[in-house]
Amino acid sequence: MGNPLRSLLDLPQREKAERGLEHTPREICQQPATWTNTYARCGEQKASLNQMLRQAGIGCGPTASPTVYLVGAGTSDYIGRALAPLLRQRWDCDVWAVPSTTLLTDFEEFHHAGREYLWISFSRSGDSPEGVALLQRALSQYRGIRHVVITCNRHGQMAEICSRHEGQALAVILDDAVNDRGLAMTSSFTNMLLAGQCVAHLGEYEEFGHTVARIAEAGNRFLPAAAETAAAITTLGCTRACFVGSGALRAVADEASLKVVELSAGNVTSVAESPLGLRHGPMSSVDGQALFVAFLSSEPRRRGYELDLLREIDHKRLGRVRAVVTTQGADDVASLADYCLSLECPADFPDSYRPVLDVMLGQLIGLFASVRSGLKPDQPSPNGAIARVVSPITLYS
Repeated sequence: MGNPLRSLLDLPQREKAERGLEHTPREICQQPATWTNTYARCGEQKASLNQMLRQAGIGCGPTASPTVYLVGAGTSDYIGRALAPLLRQRWDCDVWAVPSTTLLTDFEEFHHAGREYLWISFSRSGDSPEGVALLQRALSQYRGIRHVVITCNRHGQMAEICSRHEGQALAVILDDAVNDRGLAMTSSFTNMLLAGQCVAHLGEYEEFGHTVARIAEAGNRFLPAAAETAAAITTLGCTRACFVGSGALRAVADEASLKVVELSAGNVTSVAESPLGLRHGPMSSVDGQALFVAFLSSEPRRRGYELDLLREIDHKRLGRVRAVVTTQGADDVASLADYCLSLECPADFPDSYRPVLDVMLGQLIGLFASVRSGLKPDQPSPNGAIARVVSPITLYS
C-alpha cells in the first residue's frame, strides 16, 4: 500500500473541498516541519519567558517555588497532562494539569491565600469561553497568579488580555500555520505541547534544539508508517477503540481517544486508560469489535506492566486488532500485536518527549475513521453537536 495520507493530500482541490479534506490531512502531515519553527519562535521570547518564570519563583529554590497549573479544556487540557511530568522533573515543584472547565467552577478549592501560583494556559484560538473568563477573573482578582498563555491566534482574546497586563501575563503566539482550520486540533496540539517543552528547557535552550531536530526527523519517518497502519486498521470497521499509556503517554491515549470519537462523530466509541487502570473494569470494552492501541514506555518498570497487560489481552483473545507504538526494539512485543510501529528513536528515549510523535497515530486513525464513516473530517459533526470553538457560556459569580 502506498502512503494513504499522501493520497488524500494529492486529491484535486475541488474534491478535497467537497469531501471536507482541505485542512485536516495537511495539518496532520505538516507537523514535523512546523516543530523547528515553534522552537525558534519560543527562542525569540526566551528573555521574557525567563523573566516571568523568575518572578513566579521558578528556579529560585524550593522555598520560593510556586504551584504550577497547566490550564486548558479538552485537547488543550491533554497538552497539560502530557507536559506535567517533564515540568515536575525540570522545575522540582508541584505541577498539575487542571482543566479550565474545573477551575472556572471550583476556583477557590485550588487557590489559597499567601501562596504563589503560575498558570500556563493553552488555547488554539485564544477565544475559548472558559479560558477567557478564567484569565480575566484571575488577573482582576488574584494578583498572586502569574500567567503564560500559549496560543496559535495572535488576534484571540487571551493574547489581547495578556497585552494589557504586562508583568503579570505573557502570551507566546505560535505561527498562524499551526492554528488549525479543521475542527480537530492536530498541529496546534503538538506545537503548543512542544512550546511547553521549550519553556521547560530555557536554561539549556541550544541543547534542547538538538532534541527538537531529532524529534522532527523521527516524525518524518513515523508519519508514512503510521498512516499506512491507520488506514489498514480502519478498513476493519471496528466500532470501539481503546488506547493505553503510562505517564506522559497516558495523555497521548486521552488525546488519541478524543480524536477518534471527535472525527468519527461517535461512530467509533473510545476509551483511554493506564495499563493497570484498564484491568479494573474498562477492559470489558475490549471486545471483538475493538481496536486496542498501546503506547509503550521506554522506562523498563512501566514497560513491564504494559507487557503484562498485552500478554493478558493476548491470552484472553481480546480485541479485533492490536497495535503498539514503541521506540527501537520490539522483540518483546512483536508476537503480542498485529501492528508494531517503531519511532526509530534510541530505546531509552524519554517518554516525556514522545507525545508529539505517538499522538500522530491517534490523529490518523481518527482521520481515516472519519473518511470511512462518510464524514467530512474538516467538519465531522453533521448535527452541529461540536464546533471548532465551543459556544459561549453563561458566567455565574
